[in-house]
Amino acid sequence: MALWLWLEYIGYPNIIFTMMQLSDSMVLSLSKEAMMCLDTLGAIQNPIVPNDGGLPLTKILVQKHISLDIFIMKRYTAIAGIKSVLNNICSRIFKDILQTILCNNNTNRPSSSYNNNSSRPLVVPGFPHPLFGDFIVPQGVEDLDVLDPRIWTNKKPSDELTMQDKTMFLTFYRGFPVSQDEVICVFRRSYGHNSVEEIVMGKNNFEANRQPMFATMVVDEVSIVDLILKGQRLTKLRINGKDIWARKYERRV
Repeated sequence: MALWLWLEYIGYPNIIFTMMQLSDSMVLSLSKEAMMCLDTLGAIQNPIVPNDGGLPLTKILVQKHISLDIFIMKRYTAIAGIKSVLNNICSRIFKDILQTILCNNNTNRPSSSYNNNSSRPLVVPGFPHPLFGDFIVPQGVEDLDVLDPRIWTNKKPSDELTMQDKTMFLTFYRGFPVSQDEVICVFRRSYGHNSVEEIVMGKNNFEANRQPMFATMVVDEVSIVDLILKGQRLTKLRINGKDIWARKYERRV
């Protein structure tokens, strides 16, 4: 549901409303294509996308071109967007169902503990999710219906970016020093003056007097991460004739 709602937000309208008119078997088939999209987001290696885009039923549903390529080329934009929809929309649309699951999975806690005004992590199978993190059930906010026009009134997926969503990890070759100013200049020239918010050059403690071998870079929008990586997990860039490697920053647990 979060994936379909995110697709509605980025320009494929009325998916949920149209699906409500379909048979259970057709909805099941569409859900299998949705799972292919989610699998593509989490895949280490990109799948080979067939000529029809790999989503033939979804294409008929939305009446416009749609392809698994979207989930390859906009991987991190989609992950951040779906994560936001999960916590800000699905958690309110399905609040009654989620509260039941929460109680069933926490039978040793009194039911009154779910009726306060704080947000609690929802303990359900599969969460924290490796892509989408924790699932939060909001308390003290009005529930929403899936077709409620207020769904996008307060918060949109693009409003819910965390610092980690927008952070990249850069590595440099020994003997080819790259300065902080060089990195900032190149990325801002390619992706806009405001594209780089912060960059921190790193050194190993035992190499304090040597060149920085890596850096973390925070960009302005998660879409810039996708523009830099072009659908790859790791990409090589050139800065003033020197090669650097760039990938999405992932916090090690």
